[in-house]
Amino acid sequence: MALNLTTRAEYKTHAGIKSTNYDDEIDALIPRVSDYVKNYCRRSFVDYYLSTSPKIEYFDGGVDKFILKEPPVNTIISVQSSSDYGQTYTTLVEYTDWVKSDDYIISTSIYGFKYLLKGYKVTYTAGYNDVPFDLELAVMDLITYYRKNDGAVHVNRDITPNITQIQYVQTTSLPAHIRRVLDQYMADYT
Repeated sequence: MALNLTTRAEYKTHAGIKSTNYDDEIDALIPRVSDYVKNYCRRSFVDYYLSTSPKIEYFDGGVDKFILKEPPVNTIISVQSSSDYGQTYTTLVEYTDWVKSDDYIISTSIYGFKYLLKGYKVTYTAGYNDVPFDLELAVMDLITYYRKNDGAVHVNRDITPNITQIQYVQTTSLPAHIRRVLDQYMADYT
């Protein structure tokens, strides 16, 4: 189950909302905005923090290191290899077969990890116990953005002295202050 990046109580405190009139709207937006941010940044931040729900990734080998997709990596539970296309796995030994460096699993062999189709399985915990403050702030600002329908810029245009026309200009980009924060957390698999 995907975890949200903020709570209703935290958002209402941030937005200065004291009534319960908007609770249903906020409750509907929080999981949607959380999923949007996770998809935009290509990582989940909090879903794999505990060992009760570890992240499992599969690799084919043929490289000297595996780049793990859920930084920051907290604990490597196991690195395993399979010579039968993932039917059975054998656990590899840390410091003998592999070593962890930041968010990478590096082969100790000068030849790297041998190419094996579905040949490697890495199980690990990753992410944050608490969402970083700047990221949570961006999530809350994005909720406000959607609540207020800020996607439409309202431009008043006078046609005649007595008639004013409102033009709605749709934008497909995030507000710059939110995008700057999210871009800092975007996963880069290169």
